[in-house]
Amino acid sequence: MIVHFVGAGPGDPELLTRKAERLLGACRICIYAGSLVSPGVLALIPDQAERYDSAVMSLDEVIAVCRDARDRGIDVVRLHSGDPSIYGATREQMNALDALGIPYDVCPGVSAFQAAAAALCTELTAPEISQTIVLTRTAGRTPLPEEQELDRIARTHATLCIFLSVGKIAEVAETLSAHYGPNCPAAVVFRASWPEELLIRGTLADIAVKTETAGIRSTAMIVVGEALARDVPASKLYDDAFTHGFRKGKTP
Repeated sequence: MIVHFVGAGPGDPELLTRKAERLLGACRICIYAGSLVSPGVLALIPDQAERYDSAVMSLDEVIAVCRDARDRGIDVVRLHSGDPSIYGATREQMNALDALGIPYDVCPGVSAFQAAAAALCTELTAPEISQTIVLTRTAGRTPLPEEQELDRIARTHATLCIFLSVGKIAEVAETLSAHYGPNCPAAVVFRASWPEELLIRGTLADIAVKTETAGIRSTAMIVVGEALARDVPASKLYDDAFTHGFRKGKTP
């Protein structure tokens, strides 16, 4: 018996890995992350499989299902939204499984920040502008270490993908404007890849008003950085004069 931690991806079932689809299609017991997993993904679970919504469960209750499955010799799919390695709260589950001697593995999934970039048809890195992407969030009931506060991270001028923070969009925009400037491109992507996906584009000066007007208060990704602009320096990769290991540049 084994517990499979599976990334459900951002929502669109076609963005599941082939392995995730196989595990879901064969599972007999699935513990899934409540409303964060789309109905399209849940539809892949066999009708006869046991289903448990972890949104209404404590850690002890989740582990109890796994322990009972072990005693019955049945594998468990622990279905997390996006990729289990990002804000997945998997560590404490794995620690509890270790204590019980229950084996587990991880099947990665497409993260919401990747789906947001795809929805925006944008590249998150740009030559000479940003070669770093920071995945972060604002402090809430889960505090942040002081050195990882948004005001400090913003000093890098990296492209920021901000999870779990759209409810504080005005505060986020104000904090970032001090470092990126009010005209820096910003976007909010609500439920990336779901049928109800909604894109809000703007700058740090107006993204909060646009987002609040649209009524978006949760399940959205904030993306900020000059890399979102189109008028950035071109990569040297396809420059006629650029030589690399597979192509010799042309002499002007």
